[in-house]
Amino acid sequence: MNPSQLPLTPSADTTAAALTESAISQLVSEVYVAAPPAEKSRLLAHLMRPLGVLSLVAIANGIFAKIRFRSSWPDLNIPVEDAQSVQAGDVITLVNHVQQVSVHAVDSLTDMLAASPVLTKSTAAALLITLLLQRAQTRRASDQ
Repeated sequence: MNPSQLPLTPSADTTAAALTESAISQLVSEVYVAAPPAEKSRLLAHLMRPLGVLSLVAIANGIFAKIRFRSSWPDLNIPVEDAQSVQAGDVITLVNHVQQVSVHAVDSLTDMLAASPVLTKSTAAALLITLLLQRAQTRRASDQ
């Protein structure tokens, strides 16, 4: 198919995937805002782990690169003070980028959330877990 024959409108699958990714980013942000400081640090570390320094520099005005350079190397231990400085919009940007690089890193949030009694009490966390599980199931079904 040559470029002039490509459809001009996105397919329903593409639109649904974009809406799901957007909803996931928003829900992770809501979970992050409601989380206690120690859980914020764990959540950020989990999301930042698959990204290289160059990626971290490119998102959210480099706030995550600064955090990465201040944390212990090669481990990623984010001080509570650094986690507290991250805003909801920064988390949305981070999650959007991580979903482009490693969908598995975002999908594996289900295990992290389920293991934290504090986070599982959140409605946003319950919705996020449900959405991530549905996306994983859809992906497995399409792979077969």
